[in-house]
Amino acid sequence: MVATAEFLAKILDTTVKIPGTPFYVGLDPLLGLIPGVGDMLANLIGTVILILAARLRVPQIVITRMSLNLLINGTIGAVPILGDLFSIWFRSHARNAELLRRAATQPYRETQQARLYVAAIIGGTVVLLALAIAAVLWIVVKLWAAITT
Repeated sequence: MVATAEFLAKILDTTVKIPGTPFYVGLDPLLGLIPGVGDMLANLIGTVILILAARLRVPQIVITRMSLNLLINGTIGAVPILGDLFSIWFRSHARNAELLRRAATQPYRETQQARLYVAAIIGGTVVLLALAIAAVLWIVVKLWAAITT
């Protein structure tokens, strides 16, 4: 199951090398170019890694971290072009495959530091989501004002 997760992560994050650069692109940023559904589809495929983690009965804190990686990728990935560049850099699926591999092959002990890390990620994601919503609302208000004047 770990090999399946790593294979999926490679397809989604690092399938093709960008010529002349040290960067790789996978299916995730390419799907992200499809407006509206691309990022959602990439994250839906990425949830297969979460399902594999649940089937392997990895600790809940690891599954939470994996879920947060997908949430961050989906939230920031929703921003056109910048979100796709973020997906190339962040590689949420590769991170999740690595978390799964470590949890499946090493004994895991939940620590206070792990809980604080997850809490910080949740807080940061909520702040980013609120800022994104505020930015969209601000743009809509400005566009409405420009249209009606």
